[in-house]
Amino acid sequence: MEYGEVDDDVTTTFADLPLDQVRTLLAVVDEGTFDAAAAALHVTPSAVSQRVKALEQRTGRVLLLRTKPVRATESGAVLVRLARQVARLERDASAELGLRGEGEPTRVSVAVNADSLATWFLPALTRLPKEPALCFELRREDEGHTATLLREGVVMAAVTSSPEPVPGCTVRALGRMRYLPCATADFAARRLAGPPHEVVAGAPVVVFDRRDDFQDAFARRLGHDGASAARHYVPTSEGFVEAVAAGLGWGMVPQPQADPLLRTGRLVCFAPDLAVDITLYWQQWKLDSPALAAVADAVVATAARALRR
Repeated sequence: MEYGEVDDDVTTTFADLPLDQVRTLLAVVDEGTFDAAAAALHVTPSAVSQRVKALEQRTGRVLLLRTKPVRATESGAVLVRLARQVARLERDASAELGLRGEGEPTRVSVAVNADSLATWFLPALTRLPKEPALCFELRREDEGHTATLLREGVVMAAVTSSPEPVPGCTVRALGRMRYLPCATADFAARRLAGPPHEVVAGAPVVVFDRRDDFQDAFARRLGHDGASAARHYVPTSEGFVEAVAAGLGWGMVPQPQADPLLRTGRLVCFAPDLAVDITLYWQQWKLDSPALAAVADAVVATAARALRR
């Protein structure tokens, strides 16, 4: 694969970009400051500044926002992603040539939403063969935002709700995660007695965090402006379910987590005809990487068993 094929956004200019400058840009973004990047690269802060400035002059674009910590601009994110992809290719080539340190695992970074992480995703990692040796860096993020981490080059793959491929990435459908509107029987009797479109908006609700729009979207579907102003924020998937099961409020619970609680009577589905399905996708870099290919195969196979088709 030609380097210019790694990312469509830089195809016409990559041949003119010195790799030491691109790697320096990545180091500044990862370390957060020019001084920290200099220490990581074993050069002076002045050398780091000069390399970044030269790269900006060569591309004709501002690549970094000089904030604390330093952040990549939209153009800078393209080159950061490219730098990570080149590093991935170099590590894979070293492994194939036997140049990697003995026993040194290959790191794979993946963005995954909390509900997948709590239900089906981790078993996928146990399906991987022993070779090549892998270690994982999992970034928990809402499925609507995981593609952003992929776009910024922070991760090399993501479980996402977006079917539109990030530039330089491929997309595969995984399946649908079903969410059920649930509450305890006592809570439903006290606060949800009546047609859902009449009672949902006034009942206390459990929400994952302040970016979680799922419960509000359900209420809007019933004709309301949003869910109740009485909100409990519980920012873990397991904690969210436990909060609903404790009777703090109603919430949209993933079916794999809801089913055992429904069977034991700890939860009831107060509007079974109003379940919501979220289609999930696997996006990853377009790289001929054995490690990434092995992870993708395991994730797709596990999702086929765990998610609705």
